[in-house]
Amino acid sequence: MDDTDLGVESPSSGHLRLALIVAAIVVALDQATKWWAVQALEDPPRTIDVIGSLRFNLVFNKGSAFSVGTSFGPWIGVVAFFVVLVILFAVRRVPDRRTSVLLGMVLGGALGNMADRAFRGDGFLDGAVIDFVDLQWWPVWNLADASLVVAGGLLLWFGSRASA
Repeated sequence: MDDTDLGVESPSSGHLRLALIVAAIVVALDQATKWWAVQALEDPPRTIDVIGSLRFNLVFNKGSAFSVGTSFGPWIGVVAFFVVLVILFAVRRVPDRRTSVLLGMVLGGALGNMADRAFRGDGFLDGAVIDFVDLQWWPVWNLADASLVVAGGLLLWFGSRASA
């Protein structure tokens, strides 16, 4: 008889559950903000100046980061699918809750942008990712992008500190 027979959750299943909850929150917030952006900025086309160089400006991105590779949209979606699978397997082996949360943020960011590719186009993964946060000195981005970048950066930072 092991711990699962007694109703006790193993650490790996707890880490996976936490990562999935964080990912679901990121996807929900990402899709809600993208819905708002389309409603507020698309018809009629407009830009909302917020503060300083920050503005909301709707962009449909078929490429990857910085709109690179616009003709490779479906392939970017396939790569993102495999990244999601790797994260789902990796999160079972993470040592702590912090890493689970950060992997959940990466997972949620990847899924948020994959949803755009899957559901905002006419063919297989050929939809455009909705970007709308525009600093005017950096490429236009969205909440999924921010989640990916922040969590990825923190994973690298914590990883480099642990190995030092």
